[in-house]
This record gives sequence, structure tokens and C-alpha cells, in this order.
Amino acid sequence: MTRRDLLVASTTASLTLLGVAATSAKTAVLGSQVFDWKAMTAKPNRTGEVRTVVQAPTATLDELEIHITTLNPGETPHAPHKHPDEELLIIKEGTVESLVNGELKRIGPGSIIFQAANQLHSIRNVGDVPATYHVIKWNSPGMLKAK
Repeated sequence: MTRRDLLVASTTASLTLLGVAATSAKTAVLGSQVFDWKAMTAKPNRTGEVRTVVQAPTATLDELEIHITTLNPGETPHAPHKHPDEELLIIKEGTVESLVNGELKRIGPGSIIFQAANQLHSIRNVGDVPATYHVIKWNSPGMLKAK
């Protein structure tokens, strides 16, 4: 074996090990766990506050994102928009107006909104107290690459 062969072999082995390590780090998946409300920190923003719960791959999803938003009265987090992800919003407290299928729907605590992929949607607090809702959003396998 020549020095060149040895150098090529060791470089190839090193790059292979780095690739395996990087792939392993990317494929670490979210395991079963509890997210305690009391342990979550609310971060103020221009429309209210947000609690980030998790944003990680799972055994069946490229990414699971969960956060909890509190909107001050009259506020909306953003203009109507659409995206390839699907999401669920579960209203915890307050009264919101949601744009779904071109119609505005007024709903309150316990209500659930499903936003289908690539459908125009929005949410706004139409009550006189803060409105809090849980957002569960996911990216199926291959979707993150398409974004």
C-alpha cells in the first residue's frame, strides 16, 4: 500500500464516520414525554406572548412543532397566509375569529381549528380578554426538503 493509498483510505474513513455521526444527530427523534405548563416560559411579543413547547423530528414526522400563543384583545399574529404544513389550533380560552375556507368563524374555549395544507387562513382575538390557543403543526416525511 502506498502513502497515497493510505491517505485516500484514511480520508474516506474519516468522512464516512463524520457522515454517519451527522446523520445520527439528524435522526434523533422525540421520545414520549410530558410538557408541564408550569415549566413553560411565556415570551412576550408584539401581539401577546408565546410559549414554545417543542420543535423536533418524531419517529413518523420530519418535524413536530407545538407552541401556545396568547393574543391580546383585537390582535392577530399575522395577515392571512398559507403554507404546505397542516396544523391544529385548540382554543384554551377567549374568543377568536378564524378564516377557514374563505369564511370567518367565531369560536371559543374547547373549539378546534384544522388548517389544511395550502389553504388561506388566519386567526384574530375578537374578545375583550386575552385568547390562548395551542398550535400543533407537523411536517410529513420529505416536506422540509420541499420548503
